[in-house]
Amino acid sequence: MAKTLFDKIWDAHVVKDIDSTRQVVYIDRHFIHEVTSPQAFSGLRNRNIGLFRTNQTTATADHNVPTLNQHLPIKDPLSRSQVDALSQNCKEFGVELYQLGHELQGIVHVIGPELGITRPGMTIVCGDSHTSTHGAFGNIAFGIGTSQVEQVFASQCLILSKPKTMRITVNGDLQKGVTAKDVILYIISKLTAAGGTGYFVEYAGSTFDSMSMEERMTICNMSIEMGARGGMIAPDETTFKYIKGRKFAPKGEQYDQAIRYWSTLYTDADAVFDVEHSYEAADIGPMLTYGTNPGMGIQVSEHIPNASEYLDPKQLTKSLDYMGLQEGQLLEGQEIQHVFIGSCTNARIEDLRSVAKFVDGKQKADHVQVWIVPGSKQVEQQAKKEGLDKVFANAGFQLREPGCSACLGMNEDKVPAGDYCISTSNRNFEGRQGPGARTILASPLSAAAAAIEGKIVDVRKYLN
Repeated sequence: MAKTLFDKIWDAHVVKDIDSTRQVVYIDRHFIHEVTSPQAFSGLRNRNIGLFRTNQTTATADHNVPTLNQHLPIKDPLSRSQVDALSQNCKEFGVELYQLGHELQGIVHVIGPELGITRPGMTIVCGDSHTSTHGAFGNIAFGIGTSQVEQVFASQCLILSKPKTMRITVNGDLQKGVTAKDVILYIISKLTAAGGTGYFVEYAGSTFDSMSMEERMTICNMSIEMGARGGMIAPDETTFKYIKGRKFAPKGEQYDQAIRYWSTLYTDADAVFDVEHSYEAADIGPMLTYGTNPGMGIQVSEHIPNASEYLDPKQLTKSLDYMGLQEGQLLEGQEIQHVFIGSCTNARIEDLRSVAKFVDGKQKADHVQVWIVPGSKQVEQQAKKEGLDKVFANAGFQLREPGCSACLGMNEDKVPAGDYCISTSNRNFEGRQGPGARTILASPLSAAAAAIEGKIVDVRKYLN
């Protein structure tokens, strides 16, 4: 029987059926961080059991860590407590930890791929919704809750109901200045923030085929923002070349054997999805969000919709009131005060290279504060090796140290109330970047252009 890529991996990991809707599914890799793991570790202690498979668990500190002076003690008491608890728990239960100061520390969804831990055909979980990032390698990756973190600790399995499948196809070449971030924001704007609820999404088509692995990770990262359980892209030569030679990737004959298996991971030609959507790359321009969920997005050349043409007028009114924007307004020209380039969506070396190339020889607007936060120590060191840090410094951008930073208001990197921030992160919820902060999601290129001009601009005008 013909199968989708999702079906092939899911079926290979089913341990047993519980009933007609639930199955026990084996988990290959479990990533953990300081926020959603403490209670799970406490649960093991309370039940007087150990962590079942420590060698399939990888830990790092990322959410609550400061991104300046990481060699000093963490000032915030709660953040310090959580990071310290992670260190103590990992030591007690024998888990590999990349803590602050470690050369491999970074955002959990950045270090897994760059270390070769993330590979095709796996099931991957983490107590973090953006675990879907890892699906770019052709695996089933999704976020779980703290009680499920404890389940994986104890058994390396989860009790799950199989989601429905959706395929999103995009074909054609993107315009110059249009990036993977714009593609996924465009898709979410079409499907809405709830359009993928109940589904696991496979992205297909020539547009995704031509993307680098880092671009594919950006796509899969934001699958959760349309309500999907996760997103995935079938592995190919681009995937195999990215993995080869990385620290924990298979070597020699093991790599060759892995390639033979990975090459079987694709959707059969006559496989059927529950839902299909198709788009053309030529229709996509630089995207921006105007509201308070990632589905509220428009192209830079478009106007904010009016209540009469919006599905939920009350939601639109509430969001625009929070954002200080108006129905029918064009976002181009809107003044901004902050630019954040980072997060598990856009903090990889390719993101930093694209920004550095654009701003080289330019200066940021005087009233704008710009933070560049690399996704890992390895990204930070690579940026310095290539001299990107000097380009950023000359442009007035601040290169900070790795962490989730201003993606979410759980650390010191917050945007002041009422200020506008062009952000390359994944969420624009009320207060996400700090109480009262106004977040506009965009690509690294669009963010860089806004930093230079001090306002939202169409980056294509600089490139064509």
